Amino acid sequence: MQHLFALALCLLGSVAMAQSASPLLVAAARGDAEEVQRLLAGGAPVDQRDGQGRTALLLATHGNHIEAARALIQAGADVNAKDAIQDSPYLYAGAEGRLEILRLTLAAGADLRSTNRYGGTALIPAAHHGHVEVVRAMLATKVDIDHVNRLGWTALLEAIILGDGGPAHTEIVRLLVEAGADVNLPDRDRVTPLAHAEQRSQAKIVELLKAKNARR
Repeated sequence: MQHLFALALCLLGSVAMAQSASPLLVAAARGDAEEVQRLLAGGAPVDQRDGQGRTALLLATHGNHIEAARALIQAGADVNAKDAIQDSPYLYAGAEGRLEILRLTLAAGADLRSTNRYGGTALIPAAHHGHVEVVRAMLATKVDIDHVNRLGWTALLEAIILGDGGPAHTEIVRLLVEAGADVNLPDRDRVTPLAHAEQRSQAKIVELLKAKNARR
């Protein structure tokens, strides 16, 4: 009974939030690009936020609603506006593999130095989650390839430590080392990328690192 009561309260809260949200935020969250354009043309503030600090563009990015995101960016939406947990449309697109929206944010002036709540650039979680094409797109920018986050990890270290050693993470390691990532930059415990790869039996990644004169 308590479980059902808690569920009912949660549902009521969701309904109340939906009712109190602005029409632009609702339209962006559901990916209704035509409604987004209509509301913007009617004077809706493009960077208005919900109770969690999320802009319409960030909500569109959450849902990977490309055309709604495009309409918002064309209207001047801030691609670097962060919410309460330090996600921005640019950072979220990179971390979650929203490739087309990432490209839109890059073209609209994404701040390559901005960092998420872990102190990482968009490149680092992209490497972690195995988003090969996002990593490729980021490496075509001037993002700091050897940026170290609060965990003491670079994109290369995250691809190895948090990756599975499979084709996607192997390709990401290849892209990173070919782009000039420091293969000998260790974590805060002085463990190198090569040592981490060997510990995880990531044979193909070990080969890639050794080819770039990586040390244990």
